[in-house]
Amino acid sequence: MDGPHGAALSAEDFGLKGPRGWAFRGVGFTAAPGSLVAVQGPSGSGRTCLLLALTGRMRSTQGRAEVGGERLPGRLTAVRRFSALGPVPGVNELDPSLTVAEHLRERALLRRRFDGSPRSLLRSRAERAATARAVIDTALEGAGLDLAALPKAGRTSVRDLERLEALRLSVSLALMGRPRLLAVDDADLKLSPAERAPAWELLRAIAAGGTTVLAVCDEAPEDALTVPTRPAATTAAPSDGTTTGKGTADAITTPGRA
Repeated sequence: MDGPHGAALSAEDFGLKGPRGWAFRGVGFTAAPGSLVAVQGPSGSGRTCLLLALTGRMRSTQGRAEVGGERLPGRLTAVRRFSALGPVPGVNELDPSLTVAEHLRERALLRRRFDGSPRSLLRSRAERAATARAVIDTALEGAGLDLAALPKAGRTSVRDLERLEALRLSVSLALMGRPRLLAVDDADLKLSPAERAPAWELLRAIAAGGTTVLAVCDEAPEDALTVPTRPAATTAAPSDGTTTGKGTADAITTPGRA
């Protein structure tokens, strides 16, 4: 493959306004392929909406962005094809009733059905199984998830995983599609200071391997390009008596910290 695998990101006066007001606005930054980009801000500051907009899952209403050479908001479908979501509450969550192995098998089957070439359907069952196993093993290695270290190996239920283990599983599932852009919401949620270091080391290693990583967090690491978000001031009620919703946000950016 010629050139970097990751998707370059850029935004200029990028914003999204909904029925309840601004989710985020005024975002502007540039990130090279293989960057670690941290969207930093408190809960309710529009950071998840920004993540979903940059991965083609929400349509922006102001300014422009470019992801992997595709313009937003016009090329949402194209961006979705090469971006993948890790854990995003309410959008892409693990099923607590399934085991780790069941999640992995299900994703492998979906990938083969929707992403495989017609020629792959002509392979024998043994060949298809070996290919799926190789994809799973590569994704597990990339996410640093050792099934043998889990309480019941692959039969461990998702509800029994520690937060860091669940993060690694979600990232494994996302990596199975070899995305150019990996997006992770609440990357440091419910992690102790000791657990945050390996979580960021995981995302840093994925970025170093060439995949651009976009991670929402409360506190960004020093080496990430940081896009901070902040809660918007409460908007005064219009003169016609209607009101705007709470929880809107302004987003500002810094050029990054190296």
